[in-house]
Amino acid sequence: MRFSILIPLLAAVLFVGAMTPGPGSAQGQGAGGEAALKPSGEGAAAQPAASPKREEEPKKPGGIPVVSVETVKTMEIRKTLDLTGAVTATRTARMASPGEGPVLNCTVREGDALKRGERVLSIGRNTAAQAQLAASIAALKEQEQELKRVEQLVGSGAIPGAQLDTARSKFESARAQVAKARESAGDYSVTAPWDGLVSRVSVKDGDYVAPRAVLAEMFDPRSLVVRFAVPEAQSTEVRVGMTATIRFDAHPGKTFRGRVSRIYPELDSRMRTRTAEAVPDEPVDLIPGMFARIAVLLRSVPGAVTVPAEAVVVTPKGEQVAFVVRDGRAVRRRVETGIEDAGRVQIVKGVEAGDEIITAGNEKLKDGAEVQARAGAVR
Repeated sequence: MRFSILIPLLAAVLFVGAMTPGPGSAQGQGAGGEAALKPSGEGAAAQPAASPKREEEPKKPGGIPVVSVETVKTMEIRKTLDLTGAVTATRTARMASPGEGPVLNCTVREGDALKRGERVLSIGRNTAAQAQLAASIAALKEQEQELKRVEQLVGSGAIPGAQLDTARSKFESARAQVAKARESAGDYSVTAPWDGLVSRVSVKDGDYVAPRAVLAEMFDPRSLVVRFAVPEAQSTEVRVGMTATIRFDAHPGKTFRGRVSRIYPELDSRMRTRTAEAVPDEPVDLIPGMFARIAVLLRSVPGAVTVPAEAVVVTPKGEQVAFVVRDGRAVRRRVETGIEDAGRVQIVKGVEAGDEIITAGNEKLKDGAEVQARAGAVR
């Protein structure tokens, strides 16, 4: 009986709860509905306005390449050979002595100036040579007196004239013996062969030296030249008298004009180079061993047709071609080149002065292609 009463009561409570609205539910639906129903007004004004359509930029003619051009001009162009070398003395002396013995009176040092005939040092143990010289001089005096006596006797008719010839022969023989003895004595004294500077002294007093051992060296400062090696590929192009510019690290910022003074007749079999020498035209303070940079002028062409090296293109077949602009089109020219120097190349045939030659943008051009020419570099 209780259950029959509770069941209808519970059902009534559930029905009433389902019909009761939740907090803010009606307002939310109303607000949402009211906003959704507004066709215009504030909601429509809040929407951003559509951006205006931009005008399209004018397009360049499609497929027409832009190239850089330059007006061909004439100028002097030079072919030079840049090499390195060193200052060397061509006149040197390596002084030695045929005699042996201890070194005596060696008073010279490196850098000393010597005059011709000035003694550098002496070699001891020359007593025998000095004695032989004295004996030879004494014998010469005797023969000289004998010759005078015979001349007087022959002149007076006391003796025949044939004895005069014999006396003269003995006198000449004695004089030869003196010269030989003096030379032998001189072997023990080392002297300067000409004026110069001492570059090296290899001994000192008391050193015992063997015959023909080098004792000291000297050079002539007036014989200094710039010696350099020419590669085999250019060995036949260098000539005596060619102009050269010379720069020395010891004289920074200065350039000296000179000329090629000598070329050796043979190649170095090991280095495959040809030795040459150059001398400055003006006096320069030089020291043997100085490093030098030489630029030899091999050839000069005044008034040559020249273009930038980039204007010449080498085809897969090995041909050299260039493009000039004619009536807005690229015209292919086969060219012959000459000297190349400082980024420019001489055109011997194929291009003339006044032509508008393409210097950039010519890598993939075809003959007759339409181009847009601009002076200067293409960006």
